[in-house]
Amino acid sequence: MSLDPTLLDDLEWRGLVAHSTDRDALREALCSGSVRYYVGFDPTAPSLHMGNLLQIVTAMRLQRAGHTPYVLVGGATGLIGDPRDSGERILNSLDTVKDWVERVRRQIEPFLSFEGENGATMVNNYDWTASMSTIDFLRDIGKHFPVNRMLARETVKRRLEGGGISYTEFSYVLLQSMDFLNLHRDHGVTLQFGGSDQWGNLTGGVELIRRADGGHAHAFATPLITKADGTKYGKTEGGALWLDADMMAPYAFYQFWLNVEDEKVGELLRAFTFLTRAEIEDLEATHAEKPFLRVGQKALAEQVTTLVHGAEETARIQAASAALFGGGDLSGLRGATLAAALREAGSTVVDRNAPMPGVVDLLVLSGLAKSKGEARRTITEGGAYLNNVRVEDVDAVPTEADLVAGHWLVLRRGKKRFAGVEVR
Repeated sequence: MSLDPTLLDDLEWRGLVAHSTDRDALREALCSGSVRYYVGFDPTAPSLHMGNLLQIVTAMRLQRAGHTPYVLVGGATGLIGDPRDSGERILNSLDTVKDWVERVRRQIEPFLSFEGENGATMVNNYDWTASMSTIDFLRDIGKHFPVNRMLARETVKRRLEGGGISYTEFSYVLLQSMDFLNLHRDHGVTLQFGGSDQWGNLTGGVELIRRADGGHAHAFATPLITKADGTKYGKTEGGALWLDADMMAPYAFYQFWLNVEDEKVGELLRAFTFLTRAEIEDLEATHAEKPFLRVGQKALAEQVTTLVHGAEETARIQAASAALFGGGDLSGLRGATLAAALREAGSTVVDRNAPMPGVVDLLVLSGLAKSKGEARRTITEGGAYLNNVRVEDVDAVPTEADLVAGHWLVLRRGKKRFAGVEVR
């Protein structure tokens, strides 16, 4: 596979290089031959999330440019936990972490190619850490880390100013640095990247390779992706922006990207999609001229959802959105996609074995009307819809035949306000 000499320029244009050990040396290395690089993921949950996706996409960019990925899932570091500002992590059991390692491995595998001359390799740091004695760890690794430099790390300083930090989390940098040293020795890995919050760990590995073996390695960090107000992305009202479809419905995932702020669309298109520079600049120009069309958000949602959940699922989501918001036919929608959309919009449950409430009562139960009087007025004024069909009769009662996908009624008030009623 031929190398792409414009790789680093593209990464920088996309805003993906927040820090680097030596950009000129890194550029030379990336242009001189296929670089073996690694990125690590700690299994601190049963699914990866938005922040991890940025690292996955960056790994894909490097592989497509001709470089060779080593993906590390931290069965050992996942038992410890990287220090964070908010306090000590809860230590998960070995069995839990082992289960999450396998889940994360399976989640990452579809994004990379494991075939060919620069095929990816998956590794687990538990394999070389579990059998290492404490004495060997302290002599061979610990002796290369001056405590004053470890204390100077920003996260450590903030924790010491607060409630303190355990020796367990304090020593995390040694474990991650040892990973880089091990991969450097056994596989010739010379580049590591990760999020900017990992910069101290990344440079720790570079320094350990120099001190322990006299070797030379590179590192770069991607930026923290934040909202327009500077707060962190990756959280929704329901929790983290998970990649696992069982933990976050693909419809909700799509809606997240569709609803990002106008100010962030260009940045997120560059960071998370494989659209070309010309395509992105075109979208940005159209978006700037006619932001109400939301062409940037639509492209972003389609590209990222297709990457994570596939083109078929994305098409289902788009069909559901078009039907729900455009007043189209609901009968052909897949039950799971419809359910996710209605739960995202807001839904209520009624008992299948009890008498079915009338549309007036359902409008109140669903929150689309504040009272029965308001619900009746909405119907008489022509503003109430059941399954996208205008309700003409204030005494109308849905029947079993009205249920979409066997379980759902879709109520709408006006053009945009809708809610689901699940009959079960």
